[in-house]
Amino acid sequence: MSFYQQYWLSIYISDKKPGESTYVLQKQADVVRRLQSAKMAKLTALLICLLPLLAWAQNDITWNDYYTAGGRTSGLVAASKDGFLLNGKPFHIISGAVHYFRIHPTQWRDRLKKLRATGANTVETYMPWNLHEPRRGEYDFSEGQNDMSYFLNVTAFVEMAQEEDLFVILRPGPFICSEWDFGGLPSWLLRDPEMKVRSSYPGFLEVADAYLTEVFRRVVDLQFQRGDGPIIAIQVENEYGAFGVGDEPRDTQYLIHLRDKMIELGAREMFFTSDTPTKNADLGAVPGELQTANFQKDADPEFDALDLLQPDKPYMVAEFWSGWFDHWGKGYHGGSSVEEFSYTLERIFTRNSSVNFYMFIGGTSFGFMNGANTLPVFPFYAPDVSSYDYDAPLSEAGDYTDKYYAAKDLIARFNRIPNIYMPAMPAESVKTVYPAIQATEHLTLDDLLLQLPSNLVIQSDNLLAMEDLPINNGNGQSYGYILYRNTASLTGGAHTIQTVGHVRDLAVFLLDQQRLTPDWKNDLQLNDFGFWALENRTFDFNADKGDTNYVVDLLVENMARNNFGPPSYFAQKRGLPEGPVLLDDEEVVGWTIFPLEFTSAWVRGLTNWNASPAPPTTVICPTLTKSTLTIADDPTDTYITTTGWGDGNRGVVFVNGFNVGRYSGIGPTKTLYIPAPLLSRGDNTILVWSLFDPVTTIAFTDQPDLGPSTQP
Repeated sequence: MSFYQQYWLSIYISDKKPGESTYVLQKQADVVRRLQSAKMAKLTALLICLLPLLAWAQNDITWNDYYTAGGRTSGLVAASKDGFLLNGKPFHIISGAVHYFRIHPTQWRDRLKKLRATGANTVETYMPWNLHEPRRGEYDFSEGQNDMSYFLNVTAFVEMAQEEDLFVILRPGPFICSEWDFGGLPSWLLRDPEMKVRSSYPGFLEVADAYLTEVFRRVVDLQFQRGDGPIIAIQVENEYGAFGVGDEPRDTQYLIHLRDKMIELGAREMFFTSDTPTKNADLGAVPGELQTANFQKDADPEFDALDLLQPDKPYMVAEFWSGWFDHWGKGYHGGSSVEEFSYTLERIFTRNSSVNFYMFIGGTSFGFMNGANTLPVFPFYAPDVSSYDYDAPLSEAGDYTDKYYAAKDLIARFNRIPNIYMPAMPAESVKTVYPAIQATEHLTLDDLLLQLPSNLVIQSDNLLAMEDLPINNGNGQSYGYILYRNTASLTGGAHTIQTVGHVRDLAVFLLDQQRLTPDWKNDLQLNDFGFWALENRTFDFNADKGDTNYVVDLLVENMARNNFGPPSYFAQKRGLPEGPVLLDDEEVVGWTIFPLEFTSAWVRGLTNWNASPAPPTTVICPTLTKSTLTIADDPTDTYITTTGWGDGNRGVVFVNGFNVGRYSGIGPTKTLYIPAPLLSRGDNTILVWSLFDPVTTIAFTDQPDLGPSTQP
C-alpha cells in the first residue's frame, strides 16, 4: 500500500466507533490486506480510497479517541510552521475561553456542551489567585467557607471538560488580567510596603511559588502526558509584554522562574506566552517557549510579526477577542460586529492558525470581583461592570448568538478531520419574568454598622487603607466599602471638608448620618469631591445645628483594582490611602473605621430589620432594602432590571445572600443576570444596597439590557 493508503487505513482502524470492537476493525483490515493480490489490485485500491468516506459516514469518533488511539506517547508540540502535533498527529486547536469562576458550577456542563457543539476540541480557563488564596496561606479550591467557594473546584471543571470531549489549556497566573479585580492578584500582597508584584522580588516569588504549588497539587495528574488527563498546554504568566513602558526590558528571569517552578511541580505539557506581537514583540516571551498572539481584528499584521519572532513555529491566537468588556459610564455596550468577527476568524483559519475564542462565554463577575483600568488620560480610571457578557458567541446566560453560528459554520468549513463526532446543540435555558415585588423592610447605614462584629471596628489616629486594616488574620480588607467616622466639634454655619490625595474610588459624605454629596449622574461630576479623578477635592457644607458635635462620615466604595498595564498601575490600595482629611484646613485625627465587606455569611445573618420599605423621606442615607420573591415551581433563569432605580443610584444586589453584582444608574448595563441555581422553590430573599436612593420595587425581565450596542 502507498503511504496515503496506509495513513487513511490507520485512521479507519484507530478512529473506531465508541464501543466498537478493535478486533472487528482489525479483521476488516485483514480482509483488505488479503484482497491485495495481483488480480484484485484495482479493487483493493478502490476500497482503500473509500475508507475515508466510510470514516466520514461513521461521524462519531471523539476527539479523545482520535488523539489517544494506540496510547499516549507525546503531548502537544509546536512542531513547525505547518502546525501542531498532539500525540504525533496533526492538531488544529479550536478552543474557547470558559471561566469556571464566572459560571455557576451547575451550569458548567451546559456551557462546555455548547462549546463542543461548535466543533471545538479545547476549552481554556484562567485561574484567579485572589479567590483561591483569599488570605495568605488559606487556600480554597471549593473546600472553604468563602462567598465563591462553591465555584472553585477547578479539578472538577477540568475533569468535566474531558468528559465532554474537550482538551484543556490552563492559564494559572499568578497574574491573569481578565477584567478581574487586581488581575487575580490577592489584595493582601499590598500590605508589604516593598511589594513589587509580577517580578523577581523575593517577597512576591515566595507567595507565588506557594500558590502554584497548591494549584499543581490539584491538576498535575490531569495532564495529557501524566494521568491521562485533558490538559495539553500551560501559559506562563499573562500578557507580560504589556507590564512595562515602551521597549524597556521586562523581568524575563521572573518568567523563567515561573516556568521552571511549574516544571519542578510536575508540569509536562507545552508552555506558551501570550501578547500582542505588533505592540510588544517578544518582551513578554520565555526563551524557547511558544509565543502566541492576542487581538480582535487585523490578524495578518500579528501573524507577520510572529513570523519575524519565531519563523519556524505554528501560529496560535491565544486570545481572539470575540467582543469587548464595558466600563461604568461608557454609554454603550462594547463588542464587535458579527461581520468583523467572521472576517477575522476566516483570516485566522486561512493563515493556518489555531485559535482560542476569548471569550466563548464571558459569564458574570459576581460579587465585587470586577476589574478596572487605570488610564493615562482623564478620568484616569475606569471600573468594569459586573456583566462579563463580552458580546461573545454565547451570551452571559449561555444563549446562542449570531457569532456562535458564524463560528460553528467556519469551524466546519475549515475542519481537517471530517469523521469527528458532532454533538447536537443543547437547548437554551428558560427565562421567566417573575412578578414585580415590593420591599417590606430596611436597614440604614447606621443599622448595619451596629451589626458589625466588634473586632472589625478599628480605632486609629490616622486614616488606614482597606488593605492595611488589622483584620482578617492580618490580611486586611479586600472588597466592599469602608467607612471613616470622626466626631467633630463645629460651629454653626459654613465649613469645608477636603480629601488630600485621591479617593479610591467613590466617597459619600454624611453629616450626622445624612448624606450631603449628590448621586452620580454624569461624567462632569468626576471633577468633583468624592470622585477618583482629581486629587485634593473639597466640598462646602453647612452645620445647621449650631455650635455642637457632629458625626462626620466618609463612606468609600472600592469599585475595583486595576487589572492591566505597567508596574506603576499596580499601586492599588483602596479607601483613602493617600493623605489626611482636612476640616476647615485642619487635619482630622481620631477615626473609627468600619469595614463593610458584605460577606454572604454576614448578610444572611442580619437582624433587627425596620418594618417599612425605606427610611422616612427626611432620612437621606445609604440603605439596604429587603424583598421576598416567592416561586411556586422549579426556578428558572431571570434578570433583575435596574431601570427605575434612579439615574444616579448605585449599589449591589444580593439573592439569598449571594452577591450577584453591582448596579449603577449611569449605565450602560441595566440588568443583573440571576442564574436559576441561585433561586429555590418557595421564598427567596432579595436585598438591594443603595448608596443614594432606597430601592423599594424590584422588577424582573427575560431579556438582558446591556446598553446600546453602538457608541452614541
